[in-house]
Amino acid sequence: MKSLSTLIGLMAISFFSGLFLGQPKRAEAQTPAPQSTGETKLEQQIVAKEKEGLDTLKTGNLESFGNLTADEAVFVDAQGPAGKAQVLKNVAGFTLLDYSMEGMQFLPLSARSGLIVYKINEHGNSHGHEFTAKAYVASIWAQRKGKWVCLFSQETGAK
Repeated sequence: MKSLSTLIGLMAISFFSGLFLGQPKRAEAQTPAPQSTGETKLEQQIVAKEKEGLDTLKTGNLESFGNLTADEAVFVDAQGPAGKAQVLKNVAGFTLLDYSMEGMQFLPLSARSGLIVYKINEHGNSHGHEFTAKAYVASIWAQRKGKWVCLFSQETGAK
């Protein structure tokens, strides 16, 4: 059942990514198989940007975090969807002290975009309260005018 839920979720994300990234060319119409090797340059770039974004939350550099977030980005968590302005407001009182990523999966969406899915183990401080959490994360990154930006991110609490 979890596999079916994951597949449906990935299909929905792939569908909605078309809204952000435009329709694929006919030659790209088939969705590539997910990879988790970490060997492709595209995957390495996107994973590095995801880590960079998390690291900005460790250092409290909200300007850098904002620069890594597309203006039209949508982030989803237990509170629901939020745009860039709301996300920046929410993370103003948030600091990651430590995190680890595991089970990385990658799905290329185009020559300059891709989806990563992983489990995060995080320890931090949110608005004066220390926390430890585990969540599954899905993020879509795209390169625009030579700059990588996150278009979409969703966190789902892990049991």
